[in-house]
Amino acid sequence: MSKSTIPLHVSTTSNTLMKQRKYLIELNEYEANHSHPLDINFELPSAQSESTKNVKIGIYFATWWSLNVVFNIYNKKVLNAFPYPWLTSTLSLAAGSFIMLVSWAARVADPPKTDFEFWKTLLPVAVAHTIGHVAATVSMSKVAVSFTHIIKSGEPAFSVLVSRVLLGESFPLPVYFSLLPIIGGCALSAVTELHFNMIGFMGAMISNLAFVFRNIFSKKGMTGKSVSGMNYYACLSILSLLLLTPLAIIVEDLKWVAAQSIFYHLYNQVSYMSLDQISPLTFSIGNTMKRISVIVSSIIIFHTPVLPVIKDADSP
Repeated sequence: MSKSTIPLHVSTTSNTLMKQRKYLIELNEYEANHSHPLDINFELPSAQSESTKNVKIGIYFATWWSLNVVFNIYNKKVLNAFPYPWLTSTLSLAAGSFIMLVSWAARVADPPKTDFEFWKTLLPVAVAHTIGHVAATVSMSKVAVSFTHIIKSGEPAFSVLVSRVLLGESFPLPVYFSLLPIIGGCALSAVTELHFNMIGFMGAMISNLAFVFRNIFSKKGMTGKSVSGMNYYACLSILSLLLLTPLAIIVEDLKWVAAQSIFYHLYNQVSYMSLDQISPLTFSIGNTMKRISVIVSSIIIFHTPVLPVIKDADSP
């Protein structure tokens, strides 16, 4: 059949089908170029992950504070019976180093993969950690645990000051105002302390400054590293032990103080697992809140006398 003899309705139908086919092809191309796939798995896993992280941090904080209370009680008992803070500090680091070396050897924990650059970065952290640890222990050997921790509760103020001056970080005005009660409380405690001791006071202050540097250096050193918070602190303990041991041997005799040494490592290890998840400032604030439980526990255990700041007018 020739083209001229094709019925009109057949030709019209064919043209209509071709137009529809062309329209569908153009429509598919437009949708392919302009459509955005619906990511239904974004919001729910993100919210769930954030919630899980918050629960994890909460468990870390509770464990960290509990272990720290036990450590401080044992530490003060040891220092009361054995007033050698340098040696006590050394044994604390030795116990933690021993625990982690055994854990790595037994494959209870995976050993970290480190190189020379890692240990080079860790060195200033270890220096700050060693100074802060010894200074705090010296402070507790001279004054009540509660007084040491009241002074050390000023750590957030040191953290903000160092971050502002050395790192150029700025904070909202409410952050600065929130530090005023902390600073005022530390000053009031120093003035009203019944058994004030300058060595104890300065030890706590030096410890504050050293630990702020430790936290900042640690966070920088942990950024981009494959070493976990637990193994990072283990390596820090080993390096600090190497730095402190010669000094402790010179200053004091060698004895073993197991209980406070083990708890010192445990609470610090959990605190570094927390630091792995949070900023140095949040870490310092958590450290301050932790001291409330330490202060209350030490007052109860050691029967530390507590007097009101303002006496009655009739009292002598």
